[in-house]
Amino acid sequence: MRLRLTPREDSYYDLFADSANNLVTASRLLVEIISDGSDRDALAEKMRACEHAGDERTHAIMNRLNESFITPFDREDIYRLASNLDDVMDFMEAAADLIVLYQIDHLPKEVVRQVEVLERAAELTADAMPRLRSMQHLNEYWIEINRLENQADQIYRRLLAKLFSGEYDALTVMKMREVIEQLELAADAFEHVANTVETIAVKES
Repeated sequence: MRLRLTPREDSYYDLFADSANNLVTASRLLVEIISDGSDRDALAEKMRACEHAGDERTHAIMNRLNESFITPFDREDIYRLASNLDDVMDFMEAAADLIVLYQIDHLPKEVVRQVEVLERAAELTADAMPRLRSMQHLNEYWIEINRLENQADQIYRRLLAKLFSGEYDALTVMKMREVIEQLELAADAFEHVANTVETIAVKES
């Protein structure tokens, strides 16, 4: 029987995959929340549950990191990736909460496009996390995430122009600007995840 002198911590991969799958759930809740006629209070409660689940996974990764002598890749990259995934969740949950708290009934169609970008980024991220085991076929992931983030920037700028066009009163502008800023921060955070994955892949190549 051979002894494994340098055990691999495979559980990190599962925890990262779980965190990313949780982001897919959250992004789809966002799609529902911005839909007309949705039960926003109930959906916001589900979003908060997602945020709590994300926190639990992040804490599990940090606890494992503190307990592990051997890690599958650099400790600082594990910490950064876990933190980046947690940031995405926090920004999406904040946007959902603000929509409910501010009772914003009608959102510009560009907000729908913002959320569609986030949903696609979540799906790509969830698809990429299992490939960290092999570090194979990841470059398409971060290239596409960077493209989506550029698209999100363009949508955000058009939304700002629309908000300050005089179409909305000052209070509505303030409320909607906070929402779209949280959605823009979520798109940025997805890019940070992808950049961290690229850094890991380069180091491991």
